Amino acid sequence: MQKFTGLCKPAALALLPLCTSLAFMPACAQTPAPAAPVIKYDLTYDIISPVHAKHGMVATEQELATKVGVDILKKGGNAVDAGVAVGFALAVVLPNAGNIGGGGFMMIHDAKTGKNVALDFREMAPQRATRNMYLDDKGNVVPGRSLYTHLAVGVPGTVAGLSHALAKYGTMKLSQVIQPAIELAEKGYPVSPGLALILAAEREHLGQWESSRAIFFKDGRPLQAGEMLVQKDLAKSMRLIAKEGPKAFYEGAIAKKIVAEMDKHGGLISSDDLKNYKVVERVPVTGNYRGYQVMSMPPPSSGGVHIIQMMNILERYPLKEYGADSAQSIHLMAETMKLAYADRSEYLGDPDFTKVPVKGLTSRAYADELAKKINPDRATPSSEIKPGQPQPYESDQTTHYSVADKDGNLVATTYTLNLNFGSGIVATGTGITLNNEMDDFSAKPGVPNAFGLVGGDANAVGPYKRPLSSMSPTFVLKDGKPFLVTGSPGGSRIITTTLQTILNVIDYDMNVAEATITPRIHHQWAPDQLRVEKGLSADTVKILQDKGQKVSVQPSMGRTQTIQIKPDGFYGFSDPRNPDGRTLGF
Repeated sequence: MQKFTGLCKPAALALLPLCTSLAFMPACAQTPAPAAPVIKYDLTYDIISPVHAKHGMVATEQELATKVGVDILKKGGNAVDAGVAVGFALAVVLPNAGNIGGGGFMMIHDAKTGKNVALDFREMAPQRATRNMYLDDKGNVVPGRSLYTHLAVGVPGTVAGLSHALAKYGTMKLSQVIQPAIELAEKGYPVSPGLALILAAEREHLGQWESSRAIFFKDGRPLQAGEMLVQKDLAKSMRLIAKEGPKAFYEGAIAKKIVAEMDKHGGLISSDDLKNYKVVERVPVTGNYRGYQVMSMPPPSSGGVHIIQMMNILERYPLKEYGADSAQSIHLMAETMKLAYADRSEYLGDPDFTKVPVKGLTSRAYADELAKKINPDRATPSSEIKPGQPQPYESDQTTHYSVADKDGNLVATTYTLNLNFGSGIVATGTGITLNNEMDDFSAKPGVPNAFGLVGGDANAVGPYKRPLSSMSPTFVLKDGKPFLVTGSPGGSRIITTTLQTILNVIDYDMNVAEATITPRIHHQWAPDQLRVEKGLSADTVKILQDKGQKVSVQPSMGRTQTIQIKPDGFYGFSDPRNPDGRTLGF
């Protein structure tokens, strides 16, 4: 057993990628975080051995949702059945991130056919959305407009996405897999200490809306640890979905209530927007790393593209020889991350509206060119790094869960409301918390969003466009057979967190528990800062600084949910950076 201790500033949680109950990021200029007392937390957990099972496994950020998934597997459901059940359950038991009022991505590996599918149920901008809708008459970004108003809400995709996955790749009925979520919403469950911290941090965010206060407040203050969170309206909405299917959400009674909420407060989502929402099946982006095949989400996720891009660069270095979390390994990863995130700012967007040079960005020849820019002994300032030229090679808070079944089917799902509780707005009479995903567009070229990410015209606001995302549900195969399924929340840090989890297993021979608890690093080009978790030695930090890295020691990054498949069964681990998470199997 090993004890981890640290500090948490709950008020800053409002700016985290969803379900980051124990980490925080600095407030962006648009959304300053209010002052708050520092709260200590103390976690004790086994960091040596992953959970082992022989017949199936589920890893999520909330134990109640994990149990729902395992129960579905025990009843004979496949990984997709369990994954859809978990998705609906998390909408109840992880209300700051799990959702049916947001959207996301699901990776599916069909063992019978060998097919891999990237399911895109990302939110879409309403038809009336315009390029400059978040700017004032002087062309400046209006603080908070893309985050905490009805204009921040994108057309939700979760219900359509989960229903599509179940109908095409599952074996059970929607009414069967959604029933556990209905019961959890109807009967309620005790608020965990972690959720209580987030609710306290989001008091102003949620408290300005009567419909939100009615669910998450008691006696004029947010619910506290141990008190019951009962969501009767959400249970009614889910019953309608169970009975009528996704039409209940996109054309029926729920749709009418969402549109009424928009009309009352100047939002843009119309009945036509909901009716016209479409799920898209895309081809996963793939790459090879040291004999393993890596498969992840393509655009409008930037995650898969840049994971492959960074692996193509890093494969030339003997990382195992350098050692995990050595100064040399971290330096090379940081320099590689800068190059990838510079390209992200220029080229990534909705592929249905802009040409994204995926083939070029993931080309090994392009990686060869980028690697020439890396000085192994000295950091290159971000100001000297510009987006590259991949075209010639063409020929925040969020939650993730992973599922694997006995037949070899895999599901990796990352979905989101964006920030904690999204917009903070519950559509009156539905119990459904609405996203603020419109902030993931570039409100203005060169102006950072809530995660400090800079974008350009490729990710500009436009009708029915899907905003760029960092969500990176990922599979790793070995000789064509499932080896690893992983992913994480974390906003801009999702990509680097997922990358490091895979490197830790492949390069450093770590089991999934060790790969999870190893300190993480992150560089996103802008700002020019190498963010590291506590746990690196002072000597390592000094060497990195001597190389010119601008090191900033900050609290934790990511909340991975990882399952490894071996001949003797499944090995999984839920990231203890979120104490509510749990991996279970049978």
